[in-house]
Amino acid sequence: MEWILPVIIFCYILTCIADFILEFLNLRHIEKHGSEIPDEFKGVIEVSDLEKSKAYTFANSRFRIIHSIYNEIIALVFFFGGILTWYNQTLFDYQNRYHWSFAIWGVIFVMLLSYAKTILNIPFNLYQTFSIERRFGFNNMGFVLWLGDLIKGLIISTVLISILLFGTFGLIKFLPTWWWFPVWGFFFLFTLFVIYITPYVLDPLFNKFTPVKDEELAENIIALLKKAGIEVSGVYTMDASKRTKHSNAYFTGLGRVKRIVIFDTLVERLSKEELLGVLAHEAGHCRKKHIIKNLAIFEVLSAVGAYIAFLLLESDILVKIFRIQTETFFAKMMFLSFIAGIILWAMPLFFNAISRHYERQADKFAVKLIGTGKPLADALVKLSVDNLANLFPQPLYAWFNYSHPPILKRIKRLRRK
Repeated sequence: MEWILPVIIFCYILTCIADFILEFLNLRHIEKHGSEIPDEFKGVIEVSDLEKSKAYTFANSRFRIIHSIYNEIIALVFFFGGILTWYNQTLFDYQNRYHWSFAIWGVIFVMLLSYAKTILNIPFNLYQTFSIERRFGFNNMGFVLWLGDLIKGLIISTVLISILLFGTFGLIKFLPTWWWFPVWGFFFLFTLFVIYITPYVLDPLFNKFTPVKDEELAENIIALLKKAGIEVSGVYTMDASKRTKHSNAYFTGLGRVKRIVIFDTLVERLSKEELLGVLAHEAGHCRKKHIIKNLAIFEVLSAVGAYIAFLLLESDILVKIFRIQTETFFAKMMFLSFIAGIILWAMPLFFNAISRHYERQADKFAVKLIGTGKPLADALVKLSVDNLANLFPQPLYAWFNYSHPPILKRIKRLRRK
C-alpha cells in the first residue's frame, strides 16, 4: 500500500507537465503560423492585427502557466505539507467542543476552504482583469465594479453552496448505507433549480437586461425563432459593455422560461443579417436540445461518480493510502477530490468532442434555417478579429482546450454551404 502514494503524486506532476507541454506546443505553432493571413480573413484583418492576436494569446498562455504552477504548489503543500492534517484536526476538535451536527460541520469545512481559495486567487484575477484584459482593450470595468462583483459572487455562492452542502451531508448522515443515490438525485434537482432561477434571479444581480430596442430587429428575431419552432419569453440585450468588449449571445433557462440574451457589444458590431446568423446558430443548440443532452450525459457520469465515491469514502482505503491521522469523512473527501482530478485529467477530450459535434450541428441548422452560411461566417470573422482570437491553434492543444471547432474550419465549412 505504501507504493500507491508516490505513484499518485507522480501522476499528478505528470498531468501538470502535460498541461505545460500543450501550452508550449500551442505557442510554438502560433509563432510559426500566426503571421499568415488566411484567405477567409483577407481584406478584413491586417498583419498588425495578427501580431496583436499573437501577443494576446502569448500573454494569456504565460498567465495560465504561472497561475497553474501557483495553484499546483498550493495543492501539494495543502495535501502533503501538513496543512490539511492541521485543518482537519482543528475542525474535528471544534466539532467535539461545540457539538456541531454532521451537516453543519461539513458546510463549515468546505466553505472555509472555498473562501481561502478565492482569497489566494484574488491577485491573479486582478492581474488578468486590470493588466491583460485592459492592456488589449477589452476591460471596461473599474475596481469598484470588480469588487462589487466579487462580493455579490461570494454571497450568492455562499447561500447556494451552503444549501447544497447541507442537504448533501444531511442525506449522508440520514442514509449512511446507500447515500450515493439520493445525493445524486438531490444534486440533479438542485441543478435544475439553479438553471430555472438564473435568468430571473441571479443574472439581474450582475447585469441589466432590457428588451431589444430596435423593433424591426426584434420582429426579425421572433420571426426567425418561430420559423425554427422555438418560443421564448423574450429577447433581451445585456449591458455587457460595462465590463468587457467581448461579445456573445445565448439562450438561458429551461422550458417556458427560455429567453435569448444578446450582448450589447454584439448588437453594436454586427449587421442585422450577421446577428440573425448568430442567433440562428443559437437556435440550433436549442432545437437540437443540446443543453438537455449535455445535462443527461453529465448526470449519468455523475451517478457513476457518486457510486464510486460512496465505495471509496465508506472504506478505509483512503485512510491507508494518505495516512490520515484523524479519520473524518471530510478529510477523505478532500483526498478523493485530489485523486479524481488526476483520473479525470483527460476528460475534456470527451466533453470537447461532444461540444464540437454540437457546434457543427448548430451551424448546419443555421444554414438550413437561413438558407446560406454567409451571414454566420461573416459574423465569425468579425468576432474573431474583435476578440483577438487565435486563428492557428495547435491541433492537439485544440482537442484538449477548444469546445468549438477551430474558427478557420468553421468558416470554410459555412462558406461552402
